[in-house]
Amino acid sequence: MANHGFRILPMSRRPEADLLERFRGIATPLISDNMNRLQGASYTLRPIHQSGKLLGTAFTVKTRAGDNLLVHKAIDLAEPGDVIVVDAGGDMTQAIIGEIMMRLAIKKGLAGYVIDGAVRDTAAFYEGDFPCFAKGAAHRGPYKEGPGEINVPVTIGGMVVHPGDIIIGDEDGIVAVPLDEARTIGELAIAQQQRERAIFETIAAGTIDRSWIDETLRKKGCEFP
Repeated sequence: MANHGFRILPMSRRPEADLLERFRGIATPLISDNMNRLQGASYTLRPIHQSGKLLGTAFTVKTRAGDNLLVHKAIDLAEPGDVIVVDAGGDMTQAIIGEIMMRLAIKKGLAGYVIDGAVRDTAAFYEGDFPCFAKGAAHRGPYKEGPGEINVPVTIGGMVVHPGDIIIGDEDGIVAVPLDEARTIGELAIAQQQRERAIFETIAAGTIDRSWIDETLRKKGCEFP
């Protein structure tokens, strides 16, 4: 019988390299717009590192608040390019990771951390470019007792993440792209990126058409002075 609360499941799916690279250089707002602005983590998950974009494959961990036993195991199991995404319940009492776990992840070639909870040793993150997103900092360290589960669906900042989803993070926050929809969403986001670049050019040239504003207001019955 399955021991719910102490399970390590296999990572069954990962995006192909070309699909993952499709999202490099695309800002999270463009991706969010093309998922109808529903599939994104809340503003509470912010970059702890100084600089550097996050792009990789979700390797998920669900753990008891304040405990990182299964996060340690995830570091051992994750592959280069994976993002360890930890549902720690949003608790800020104990830090889930610190500098030692950051260094372990860098050595393994992991792409970053997303922690719905606290981290510590933040100076080490601030001084570098290894991507880490979290709710904030706490100096108190974690317990190592469990329970916890690896490669199960998790929720971080109100966003559901499945193992194998594509994780993108930048200054505006975190989005997770479902693997089955990633190719289409990537194409839509790239198309929007190109449209916005064209708009930037019309702004610079002074030829941008802003008539849509008055047209929209008239349709809503707005009175003009």
